[in-house]
Amino acid sequence: MSRTLKFPYLVGSKWTAHRKVDGWRHFRVVNRKNLENWVFAEIVAACDPKVRFWLNAQLLKEPTLWQTGWRSLQEAAATEIPVPEAAPIISPQPQLADSWSVPSCQGR
Repeated sequence: MSRTLKFPYLVGSKWTAHRKVDGWRHFRVVNRKNLENWVFAEIVAACDPKVRFWLNAQLLKEPTLWQTGWRSLQEAAATEIPVPEAAPIISPQPQLADSWSVPSCQGR
């Protein structure tokens, strides 16, 4: 019996946070970890590879926290959803990052 993979396209996906995380809003998933019934994603800031953390991949489905793709401030404002005061708990894990190009890293 085959088991369906949860979040099959997670690694390499791009995300925009509704609130800045360590000063950044644009992130990319560089790794995943499956632990029993949970899937975790390692997220790296697009403009600062030193900013990285692990989070439960289910949080990426929460529209008050994340949007798919890299959105400009104007695009994000057009689809703005009220953001709760409490931020999700994240776990920093500093490591060397792979290199990849980012459209623009100015203005955080």
